[in-house]
Amino acid sequence: MAAPAADLKSTVTEDAPEAYRNLLSRYARVANLESGAGVLYWDQQVTMPEGGTPARGKQLAALSATTHEKLTSDEMADALDAAEDADLSDEQAANVREIRRRHDRNRSLPEELVEELTEQQSHSQQVWKEAKADDDFDRFAPTLETLRDLHVDRAEAIDPDRPAYEVMYEDGEPYLPLERLEEIFEELKAGLVPLIEDIAEADRDLPSPFVEAGPYDDATQRGLSDAVLDLLNYPDDRGRLDVSAHPFTSGNQYDARITTRFKPDDPMDAFTATVHEFGHASYELGLPDDRFGEPLGASLSSGVHESQSRFWENHVARTQPFWEGFVGEANDHLGTDATAREAYAAVNQIYPDNLIRVEADELTYHLHIILRCEIDRAFVEGDIGVDEIPAVWNEKMDDYLGVVPDSDANGCLQDIHWSSRFAAFQGYTIGSVLAAQLDHAMRQDVDEVDQKIREGDLQPLWEWMTENVHSHGRRYPTDELVKEATGEPLTAEYFLEYVEEKFGDLYDL
Repeated sequence: MAAPAADLKSTVTEDAPEAYRNLLSRYARVANLESGAGVLYWDQQVTMPEGGTPARGKQLAALSATTHEKLTSDEMADALDAAEDADLSDEQAANVREIRRRHDRNRSLPEELVEELTEQQSHSQQVWKEAKADDDFDRFAPTLETLRDLHVDRAEAIDPDRPAYEVMYEDGEPYLPLERLEEIFEELKAGLVPLIEDIAEADRDLPSPFVEAGPYDDATQRGLSDAVLDLLNYPDDRGRLDVSAHPFTSGNQYDARITTRFKPDDPMDAFTATVHEFGHASYELGLPDDRFGEPLGASLSSGVHESQSRFWENHVARTQPFWEGFVGEANDHLGTDATAREAYAAVNQIYPDNLIRVEADELTYHLHIILRCEIDRAFVEGDIGVDEIPAVWNEKMDDYLGVVPDSDANGCLQDIHWSSRFAAFQGYTIGSVLAAQLDHAMRQDVDEVDQKIREGDLQPLWEWMTENVHSHGRRYPTDELVKEATGEPLTAEYFLEYVEEKFGDLYDL
């Protein structure tokens, strides 16, 4: 059972400096407002009737403005100054550091801009849904351009002396320099492109037992998703599974909700999406309960968050040991008779001609990410206009993956991200790289990881992640957290070794 609200501030003890207690009390109001806004966002994506968008935009805008006012107020500034002068423990200093960063970053933003941007984001998400459903980019284009302009205004208000895109990038990755990300991208391109080419030249077809036995109705696929969530120990009292246009996770350590979506011809799409979103929820649920409302009770960055989803999706649910234990359950739900090796191969096939990022395999996925980042940046920096996005998208798909989308719905309209923010896609690749590094470190500490996965004994894996990642909240900047968890800074080495071994075996390279 979740702790009652009155117990949520138990770490801010009476012996803590009064100035620190005052600051944390003020910041808790900010965190609670943001948490409430998250529930409204979840409702908009899952249960709200379409006609509710205008009102929801106003509601979210009002919450955003109130949150901004409390975060950037003179009283918050005074409380920060006083707390920074107090005698603080390392954990207390980390809380103060994170609040200071948010306060300083947002204080120069006009409240009117904050409110307008939030309302526009809510409106944009509904326009995106309609444009995607009707395959009509022209309908979305004016809204997208307006949103871009507002985000640029926001970035310039935060720091007029740096490129707007760099400022936007730091919203999701505050402590991993953009230059380091670009180095990782180059390392991945150098390693992945020839590997994908070798797989294409091998011309080996892997089995597709689940696709061949379809189609499947939603209830059947829901049953499979529920089964894997039970195996993963997703708690009913702090989470729920729903359906949305684009899978996502929303919540905190007390209430972490996930969504998936169903494709009649491919049950593994929903299956992997469900496990992926569970990974995100595992991070939220692993944050310390008694830190709710503090930075130390919040997730660190989009890349670290993504490392959790990619770990559970790729390093657990796409492994042969997993399918040696789970294939019978999958066959029972789907009416198939796949072997463990066939199921393992089926969820790991490489599809260079795949159009959709969320359906992409582990290798081509990152080419999908890189092309989005390039278009994202070019659009933000004014190098391409909004009307050029579909053509540029198709050109890059052809260059990187050798396939051109048959529609904008399967091309530049497929992702929800541009209906809310920019410079957001990098976290997916950072997460994959970090997931492989965390997996390598875990195997040094936890005995017989593959055997545990085979037997469905997955709680020790979650506990390791909680101890080494989740429990720290925002105590450490990214590089320090990675070093604390794995013993070394972030590196692409383990990811490249992992995919070369895995896909070399699957494709007899």
